[in-house]
Amino acid sequence: MTAIVLLLFVSSAPVAGVRWLRVAQREHYLSGEVTKFARRWWTTGRRNPLLLAVAAASAIGSAWVPWLAVISIEAITLGPLGLSMRGRTSRLAWTRRLKTVATVSCSLLAIVIAAAIALGIGVLTIAIAGMLMPLAVDASLLVLTPIEKRAAAKFVTSARQRLDRVGPTRVAITGSYGKTTIKGYVRHLAGTTRTVVASPASFNNTGGLSRTVNEMLGPDTEVFVAEMGTYGPGEIRDLCSWVRPDIAVLCNVGPVHLERFGSLDVVVTSKAEIFEDATTCIVNIDAHGLAAVAESLRTSGKIVLTCSTSRSAAADITVTSHDSTSTIDINGFQHEVVLPSQAAGENVACAIAVALSLDVDIETIVSLLPTIPGADHRCEVSVTPTGVTVVDDTYNSNPAGAAAALDALAAVDTGRRVVVTPGMVELGREQAPANADFGAAAATLATDVIIVGETNKAALTDGATRGGATIHHVGTRNEAVEWVKANLGVGDAVLYENDLPDHYP
Repeated sequence: MTAIVLLLFVSSAPVAGVRWLRVAQREHYLSGEVTKFARRWWTTGRRNPLLLAVAAASAIGSAWVPWLAVISIEAITLGPLGLSMRGRTSRLAWTRRLKTVATVSCSLLAIVIAAAIALGIGVLTIAIAGMLMPLAVDASLLVLTPIEKRAAAKFVTSARQRLDRVGPTRVAITGSYGKTTIKGYVRHLAGTTRTVVASPASFNNTGGLSRTVNEMLGPDTEVFVAEMGTYGPGEIRDLCSWVRPDIAVLCNVGPVHLERFGSLDVVVTSKAEIFEDATTCIVNIDAHGLAAVAESLRTSGKIVLTCSTSRSAAADITVTSHDSTSTIDINGFQHEVVLPSQAAGENVACAIAVALSLDVDIETIVSLLPTIPGADHRCEVSVTPTGVTVVDDTYNSNPAGAAAALDALAAVDTGRRVVVTPGMVELGREQAPANADFGAAAATLATDVIIVGETNKAALTDGATRGGATIHHVGTRNEAVEWVKANLGVGDAVLYENDLPDHYP
């Protein structure tokens, strides 16, 4: 019986294992994330918990009735229901790293099963092994992390040498949100007078930034702009150890990735690592804890430029909006500018501060501000051939950005308004209340709110019931898009707020 169960497990395990490997790849190979997502999936809805209960009961029962192991293996192979192997939004890519993770994971399970067979508890262990796959993947990630860091070191060394050889002014930008947008603004404002290379898209970790330098930094590059992201303390410091920014920007602090950081104060200290070796420090003092950071930096003798959207903040650069224009105040000198509707004042102020630090003259900056580009899929407004206005905010996942997207939807002179959203994630203890508040605001503005998936379904629904909108639930964004196509026409509008990859329930 042991041989039969083992053969069944070996033939079925790849189906279940590939699902968890895709989660590992999507979550940047961080140990612990696969088990966390497994817990989410197996506790979502009604069918998955039932399927898991059947698998667990059958596995335990196999200690007395060995054929029950077959039921356990089949249940784990079938579920969790909804988590596909290939994926729609984040397809599995068999990279060198993923193949290594798969090999180590399989080896760990094989060692456990072989030991169990030798001890005479093979059937029970094989039956349980399917449920242990997420743990096996996480264990392999933990084992491989230092090895992968050593493998990446040669690319970092090459990038450091290229930066030193070319010698550009180095700009580093971090924040809970807004950093990609500011990066685009800086490239726009400085690009007319300097040769600028900026990290593309959201290339904001060691691999992305070293690749940017190694592949894109030419001998004539005068300014290198690096977006820097972090999931916890120490990561920004590691990036700065080889990028060595001359100018550093901390633009916003918010609950993005709060479940990883634990508190906003930890977010502040982790992001503020960007200033440790910088000469010029640019700080949005409106954000949580950053006024104190700016004061501390000044006390330490660094050059500090403070940014704000409040005239009463006594900042070096303020951007205040009124009616159709904005007032740009630079060290007491005011300029009236018409900014793009999606431009957030704090982001504009930080970009101006960087441009000034790069010796771009004020006249040039002011002349370029009306044409600063928006970031892709962040509050982009367009009209479809069928006459429906679309506000695309699918790359945004923070409460401030979501509120701004609702403002953009409200600004559309339209008939029927629809909000499509799966909600926001990685907000820790703030996730449920933040999604409930967004659901309430969306249902107050819109005629229809379409809630996608299960992850934030309860919180969004709870909030949306406070408004007057009709609430719809769909399983995927594709279903929501089909609903919009079938129900909206000329003069209507839809906001697509965030788009979770499909490794989320």
